[in-house]
Amino acid sequence: MSGSPPVEVVLFDLDGTLVDSAPDLAAAANAMRAARGLDAVPYEALRPLAGSGARGMLAGAFGRQPGDDDYELLRDEFYALYEQCMLATTRAFDGIEPLLQHLRQRGLAWGIVTNKARRFAAPMVQAMAPLAGAATLVCGDCTPHTKPHPAPLLEAARRLGRDPARCIYVGDDRRDIDAGRAAGMATIAAAWGYLGADAEVQAWNAGHVVTTPAELLNPLGLA
Repeated sequence: MSGSPPVEVVLFDLDGTLVDSAPDLAAAANAMRAARGLDAVPYEALRPLAGSGARGMLAGAFGRQPGDDDYELLRDEFYALYEQCMLATTRAFDGIEPLLQHLRQRGLAWGIVTNKARRFAAPMVQAMAPLAGAATLVCGDCTPHTKPHPAPLLEAARRLGRDPARCIYVGDDRRDIDAGRAAGMATIAAAWGYLGADAEVQAWNAGHVVTTPAELLNPLGLA
């Protein structure tokens, strides 16, 4: 981060960056298919769509998109099923817990900015010991706009009383990097995540691309 203001806050995306929630998201989608007498969609086909939550799962499982006549009904059904199973197998990615412990030891605050609704994100964060200590949690329904709009990231900086230029945002989707850049933050692409439909990570113009949580310490100057 040479030449940049010193980083005071590290903000993370949730799904695909801090936690691997894809198995439970896929399970909810396939439960919907089972209820209709349909075969399960292979997990490998649904996993890359997990970063888009219900939208991704309904696209992969039913070919439905926002704006389709039955989309909202399917989405609500998905939400109800996901709420029942969202902590069944979801875990922090390997390396996340020691990374967050290291940030705390070095005096860096860290927080979470996710497009996931508070209905799901808050219980998930509260239930997962590795995520204890987040300085803020900004969810998809906390601001009028979701990522890639910068509003959620600016809200996180506001809550923490920090200049966005002294924050860095880490995420596994192009919209994370776009949001971070638009908010005036440094950005890091987490290449261990789901990566979204556009997997050309090097084309996202992130400040850095890292392949493991431990590698994140290098651009932060903490290695």
